[in-house]
Amino acid sequence: MKHIKRALRMYRVFAAQELKRMMEYKADFIIGIVGFLLLQVSNLLFLWLIFRQVPDLMGWSVNEIVFIYGFSLLPKGLDHLLFDNLWAIGHYIVRKGEFDKYLTRPVNTLFHVMVEKFQTEALGELVVGAALVAVTLPQLNVSWSVEKVVLILVVIPFAAMIYTAVKTITASVAFWSKRSGNIIFMFYMVCDFAKYPVTIYNRVVRDVITYFIPFALTAYYPAVFLLRGENPLFCIGMPVLAAVTLMAIGIFVWHKGTQAYESAGS
Repeated sequence: MKHIKRALRMYRVFAAQELKRMMEYKADFIIGIVGFLLLQVSNLLFLWLIFRQVPDLMGWSVNEIVFIYGFSLLPKGLDHLLFDNLWAIGHYIVRKGEFDKYLTRPVNTLFHVMVEKFQTEALGELVVGAALVAVTLPQLNVSWSVEKVVLILVVIPFAAMIYTAVKTITASVAFWSKRSGNIIFMFYMVCDFAKYPVTIYNRVVRDVITYFIPFALTAYYPAVFLLRGENPLFCIGMPVLAAVTLMAIGIFVWHKGTQAYESAGS
């Protein structure tokens, strides 16, 4: 309990520091938010252009696809907000020998790295995602129940954990290679496929984003359960199982990586 309290206190300190930085550099924050919004508008415009030509896409209506798109931003934004510092491990922290500081402090190194940066730009993802979900849900014929609401709320943090786990595994490669930023980027960008129904892709892509780099489990399958009530065991159970399994692998690889870490100048 003592260590947990210390870790939570560290998180509050880092979050406060990041919010202070945001207030000092308002222009950078605003530019980041505007850039993100323009990207989302362009993606939604692309969908609008498609649905001007066809009534549905592989059985999915425009409202359903926009809902999946918005829902996908919630776990991604949550991971981005809380645990985005893992990118720094892959890009420069290990290469420059700056990981030494984490080894000298009485806190788990992975937790320390994760919470050291509070990425305020991610608030844009969360706001846009919540807005798209709120706008589209009333247009959809969803059969509500207490069980369904609870399961969806439970699955969101586990979906976010999938993003965190993928970053943890790929960032850990830097302990051996010194840099792994490109590897993180290569795997992480697969999440763009998760913004749309997996049924629009061929079998190979569907299997990759469901079982190998399982970003489809972060949005599409929970959305299938919410919108159509289909297969809750798989649509909700698999994201939870995948998140726990991948995070366990990530912690294991991280631990092995820290043992192989050779500091600066080596």
